[in-house]
Amino acid sequence: MENISNKKEMTLATRWQAWSPYLHSLLRIAAAIMFILTGTVILFAFPIGMPPNGSTASLMSQIGIGGILETFGGILILFGLFTRPTAFILSGEMAVAYFQFHFPQNVWPVVNGGVSAVLYCFLWLYFSAAGAGPWSLDAKRKK
Repeated sequence: MENISNKKEMTLATRWQAWSPYLHSLLRIAAAIMFILTGTVILFAFPIGMPPNGSTASLMSQIGIGGILETFGGILILFGLFTRPTAFILSGEMAVAYFQFHFPQNVWPVVNGGVSAVLYCFLWLYFSAAGAGPWSLDAKRKK
């Protein structure tokens, strides 16, 4: 009886592991959507404007350039197009954002408001190494 239950668990685990490449793509898509929204707040005041007064950033300011990278780099990541180089650039952008804006306030990301910058930095670094996954234009281009 024990062998049968182990066999079922292995089958379920094996089937779940088979979804790994697709969950990789889903993570990329979900993260890209959230990242695009951070850029659209900066560039277009969508869905809200930047605090404290709901404004947008000047395009040629450092924050404006960040918004351009987040919006248009995020779109490339969303579709999985040129994922590796784009993700590498976005990882660097998030490292700069963290050390320039968050770290000087406090060393702890949870205190200095930099949790998302740190998380995106390592998430994009991962995608720069791992690629976009099967549900991507990069995967289609390889065929």
